[in-house]
Amino acid sequence: MKVNEIKLENLEPTESSSSLQWSSGTFHTDTSQGPLQKDVHQCSQCGKRFSQKCNLKQHQHIHTGEKPYPCSYCGKRFSLKSTLKQHQRTHTGEKPYQCSDCGKSFTQTTHLQQHLRIHTGDKPYHCLDCGKSFSRVGTLHIHQRLHTGERPYYCSQCGKCFSERGTLVQHVRIHTGEKPYHCLQCGKSFVGKSNLKQHLRIHSGEKPYPCSYCGKSFTQRGNLRKHLHIHTGDKPYQCLECGKSFTQGTDLQLHQHIHTGEKPYYCSACGKSFTSYSNFQQHQRIHTGEKPYQCSQCGKSFRTQRNLQRHQQVHTAENQDDSTKTDS
Repeated sequence: MKVNEIKLENLEPTESSSSLQWSSGTFHTDTSQGPLQKDVHQCSQCGKRFSQKCNLKQHQHIHTGEKPYPCSYCGKRFSLKSTLKQHQRTHTGEKPYQCSDCGKSFTQTTHLQQHLRIHTGDKPYHCLDCGKSFSRVGTLHIHQRLHTGERPYYCSQCGKCFSERGTLVQHVRIHTGEKPYHCLQCGKSFVGKSNLKQHLRIHSGEKPYPCSYCGKSFTQRGNLRKHLHIHTGDKPYQCLECGKSFTQGTDLQLHQHIHTGEKPYYCSACGKSFTSYSNFQQHQRIHTGEKPYQCSQCGKSFRTQRNLQRHQQVHTAENQDDSTKTDS
């Protein structure tokens, strides 16, 4: 067979103009010279090269915004047939990529590759600012916003900005009142899945985060981090306005509201606004009548933990009086 009669249909698409290869990887031919050069198709917009014209055509949808592939289940459209195929697995439940270590399955091979790093401990993505490493490039990008201060996700209700889309989605539920995650044990509902997971440890008694200094254990990693500052004395979060330092980033954010006057948490029932979410939560109990803090001695309930503590002092004083009378 003559060289110019070789069919390219069985060749894998490639971005390089220097070589083309069979899908089996066993045959290579130089395209930098000779008659095969005419079969390399280049994108006029970005210069990317393809061995097949159909692959170039699909690629050009990225530039034109054309989405010719509709999902037959939900109508969502895609620019690439392969992306449509991946999307359809969300409807069919198909997960063809399985982890050989734990048996977990995934809809995409890239998700499997990311998952495998849990078993291998591989963290190939490094932050150039602080040296911290990550198993996923997306997690690195989110982390880098700590250094840049970038918060691209904006709440249209109160103007608050976030570094992660998921955090914005959870935040919006403060305004809507939506709590889609329910505890099957006590019926309590939560705005986020992680909040429910943490809550479930109250029922199970699980405290998976132990302190290496004193052995005290915690239900949340964040609470352990806060606790460690007691031992280290570390206050890494400093206010640029007044120089005050804090052990937690959230404490610094709350403190900064003093300077800005910002009150991002708005009560839809009465219109009152608050600087912190915890104060907002406490206030809402005035409207709902919820009193989650119960005295173990007399059963009386309170809206805030502080009110419960004050009340318990009454019992402490009573017990001391009884002890004094018995002694006399």
